[in-house]
Amino acid sequence: MSNIPEQLQYTKDHEYVAGDAGADVVTIGITDYAQGELGDIVFVDLPKVGATFAEHAVFGTIEAVKAVSELYCPLAGTVVEVNPRLDGEPALVNGDPYGDGWMIRLKIDPASRASLLSAAQYKALLGE
Repeated sequence: MSNIPEQLQYTKDHEYVAGDAGADVVTIGITDYAQGELGDIVFVDLPKVGATFAEHAVFGTIEAVKAVSELYCPLAGTVVEVNPRLDGEPALVNGDPYGDGWMIRLKIDPASRASLLSAAQYKALLGE
C-alpha cells in the first residue's frame, strides 16, 4: 500500500503537486508508488531554473537500477527552483519522495490545477 498524502494532488503519470490551492508556486516530485515501482534511484536529471514547460511535457528523467523513466510536468509553468540535493543524493526520492526528495518548484497559474487528481482519485487509479 502506497503512502498517498491527502493534502497533495496527483497525476495519472504518478507525479504529485504540493502547495495551497491558490498558490502560484508549487512543489513537484514523483509519488511513493512511482519510486517503489522504479526501485533504487541512482540519477535524476532535472531542468535549469527559468526553463518553461507545457502541461504533460517532459521536464527530466529519473534513472533507477532497472529502468530510466521520463518525468512529466503536471502543470504548465516556469521552474523557479530545483532540488540541489538530488545531484549527489538521488536516493532521497526513495527515502522521502514527499519531503527531501522533491524535484522542482514551478510557477503556475493556480486555475490550471483543475485537471489534477485528488488523493482519493489517485488511490482509485492505483486500485488501493
